[in-house]
Amino acid sequence: MTFASDWLTVFTVGMLAIATPGPDFALTLRSSLVHSRRAGIYTAVGVCVGNTIHATYCLVGIGAVISQSILLFNLLKWIGAGYLIYLGIKSLTAKAVTTSSCACLDSAAQDISRLTAFRIGLLGNLLNPKATLFFLALFTQIVQPATPLAVKALYGFTVAVLSLVWFALVATVISKRSLKSYVLLISHWLERITGGALIFLGLRLATAEAN
Repeated sequence: MTFASDWLTVFTVGMLAIATPGPDFALTLRSSLVHSRRAGIYTAVGVCVGNTIHATYCLVGIGAVISQSILLFNLLKWIGAGYLIYLGIKSLTAKAVTTSSCACLDSAAQDISRLTAFRIGLLGNLLNPKATLFFLALFTQIVQPATPLAVKALYGFTVAVLSLVWFALVATVISKRSLKSYVLLISHWLERITGGALIFLGLRLATAEAN
């Protein structure tokens, strides 16, 4: 395969995987709905950095070690599952937004810091061993021993940028004031649905197999 076709494979598979709803999508959606567009975008940045780290260690071979170590895989799996379930339970306790609180929906009191939003995206992504397996499955199909380091870096950079662009777009669209005005009265139900999805994803992650 040529470089162009290999890169196109990375781009296509990466985009399909990122666009498929999962923990990263649920976390970005929650930050955008519950807090603000800024929080959603910084959560997306955290996801991007997490994907960059996954891609880097997979490309240098550490990911293969993790995927073959039952102890390491299970440790990462249970920590990640617990984190998602914890966030899901928090979302399930969401309260309805009252008329008096509508005016301050976008205020700093309702928001979280950039670092907190970034950490939500980063930890949610890093603590998902399925991300390791995805990058291993993708890169082992196209990366050869003779593949230049710059080309490997481009492959990893491509997936990371795709995740940043996609989830930042999700955060921007879902946090539009016109859209929020329609979902405001049912926002607590949306958050509870997201919380249920996070718990489901956490439980699914807890049953993941390293194969």
